[in-house]
Amino acid sequence: MTAPPEEAKLRRLLDVGRTLLSEFDTDAVLARILDEARASTGARYAAVGVLDEQRGELERFLTSGIDDATYRAIGDLPHGRGVLGVLIEDPRPLRLADVGRHPQSYGFPPDHPVMKTFLGVPILIRGQAWGNLYLTEKEGGGEFTDADEEAAVVLAQWTATAIENARLYESSERRREEAERAVLGLQAARDITDAIAGVGELDRVLELIVKRGRALVDARAVLIMLREGEDLVIAASAGHVEGGLGHRLPISDSTSGGVLKRGRPERISDVSTYLRISADRLGVPDAHTALLVPMLHRGAAIGVLAAFDHGQEGEAFSVEDEQLLRTFASSAANAVTIRRSVEADRLRSAITAADAERGRWARELHDQTLQALGGLRVLLAAAQRRNQALADEPAVRQAIEDIELEIENLRAIITDLRPSLLDDLGLRPAIDALLDRRRAAGLQILSEVALDDLDGLDPELETTIYRVLQEALTNIVKHAQAESVRVAAQVVGGEVRLEVQDDGEGFDVDAKTTGFGLSGMRERVYLAGGSLEVQSGKTGTTVRARLPRASHP
Repeated sequence: MTAPPEEAKLRRLLDVGRTLLSEFDTDAVLARILDEARASTGARYAAVGVLDEQRGELERFLTSGIDDATYRAIGDLPHGRGVLGVLIEDPRPLRLADVGRHPQSYGFPPDHPVMKTFLGVPILIRGQAWGNLYLTEKEGGGEFTDADEEAAVVLAQWTATAIENARLYESSERRREEAERAVLGLQAARDITDAIAGVGELDRVLELIVKRGRALVDARAVLIMLREGEDLVIAASAGHVEGGLGHRLPISDSTSGGVLKRGRPERISDVSTYLRISADRLGVPDAHTALLVPMLHRGAAIGVLAAFDHGQEGEAFSVEDEQLLRTFASSAANAVTIRRSVEADRLRSAITAADAERGRWARELHDQTLQALGGLRVLLAAAQRRNQALADEPAVRQAIEDIELEIENLRAIITDLRPSLLDDLGLRPAIDALLDRRRAAGLQILSEVALDDLDGLDPELETTIYRVLQEALTNIVKHAQAESVRVAAQVVGGEVRLEVQDDGEGFDVDAKTTGFGLSGMRERVYLAGGSLEVQSGKTGTTVRARLPRASHP
């Protein structure tokens, strides 16, 4: 036996309620409610208007029963004025036999379908108006009935419950995803923390950071750029990267430099348009999107973590990705700073020990060998004065001259080992004496040393400047077979700039060497927080060092 129409409608409404309560997507809920509202009430058209946060007007308006062409022809969707505004101001069911005759009616825009009968029902969530359900044009030309209103009210209640469930589900999903991201971030930070103790070299720590960072935000490529003076230098990379290591970017003229100076992340939706330096120069030629995050340690930016192309399709990075990588970058900055501090302490201890050993050898040579040679010269000279035959002997005269020459050579060695002028009189006399000794070795030296600009430097920085110039000139004398050298030193802004340029035989700067000269210069410059650049070719070699004038932490 067929159930009565009212009982069938009730069953249908119950079935709709069960279906809606199992749906956790708000748009799917609204689409289903529009279809069911039309089916249950016989309305030709249905719509749901969603209120804005202030509950003063509509921010969304979804329709059913209007074809696409008509929808486009209508133009701007309603904002909740006229009759629709009545429901916003007074959220109670409203039935009208002719909506156009209502005193609040504004009429309909051109190309709008004819609508006469009207039924509006508020959608209330926890007693607060969330939106309204609108039904128009009852089939057969009649008016909407009490039963239609009751069905619309039930549907609105189902809608409110389903939307609240969907909201709770979405909120729960967001919290779950946030918790998962937080766990991933903590795991990555823990791996880095473990690496500080377990990995002996900074390069290994940087490699771990870029790999963990790439996995964290699902990026196609990740780079670490560390600050060196006025530049950012690519220190590590992971993913689809073509070279780029060691490449320098000027902080003042790059997007990454801007992120470093501002200390705030930047999400870039179009790399080719908004990245001031081409991604090709970074080793990521096909990049589309980017996320640049400063690496901050105690408020100071030490570098930038750059991620390119999120996911498989290279879509833009989200706010959540930014927050996650920002937290990770902070841990990475701490790891780099700690590892740098460990390496700096180790280098400083080694250099201090080497300088102490130089001093010990200088004292030994001065107090023993030099004194012995001086004593030998005095004995030979005294013997010459007592014995005319010895005075006329060429071999004795030659021996005295050789001893005097070796005494001068030994004094030069002692001075190089431990420049007393640097300790006693300061940097300027020590540099002058150094250049004079190298001129005596046969070099033509053009000095462009702005000595007045070098006053008031930290003693440790003075030692670094002296040793870098000394080692560069020593290498030229030993290996370059150069005729002329240009030595420049000046203060520019907040840094000391050194340059030693020769016209001798160049060398392969990337080749491994057995000596300690170049590596010693790099270590001293590194400890001072500066950068060292060596260029060499057939026309000679140029060594450039940039050292911050202020003490390096």
